[in-house]
Amino acid sequence: MAKLIKAFLHVAIKAPGLEAFKEACNFYENVLGLEPLSHWGEGLDTYQMYDFGNGGTIELSADGVPGEEPESIHHFALETDDVDLCVKKVTEAGYGVWLAPMDNVITSDPPVPVRMAFCIGPCGEKIEFMKYY
Repeated sequence: MAKLIKAFLHVAIKAPGLEAFKEACNFYENVLGLEPLSHWGEGLDTYQMYDFGNGGTIELSADGVPGEEPESIHHFALETDDVDLCVKKVTEAGYGVWLAPMDNVITSDPPVPVRMAFCIGPCGEKIEFMKYY
């Protein structure tokens, strides 16, 4: 069987609000020394990407809900050349899809065109399949 997945892309971390987001940005930049790659959005819809090496990144967002059980790792993303085939294989195996394959442009600086989809893995984990154009 041909290899379908090419690489691990990123881990998404949801900070519970803007103050926690600022604290997390400080931690990743000033404590761990990660390089900021891109930033987009505003308010609770703010995102920051950090390079953690070997092509992997951390996607930090401010849209976690303060006071709720923390959901620090929101999803992980896998790079593929065929998002639709990944979703087909996932659904054929009996797992759910919570965002069907779609083309999108991440409105970062610079903008990044992608094809993406999300599924639920066997342990309830959220998995994103992504193809960069």
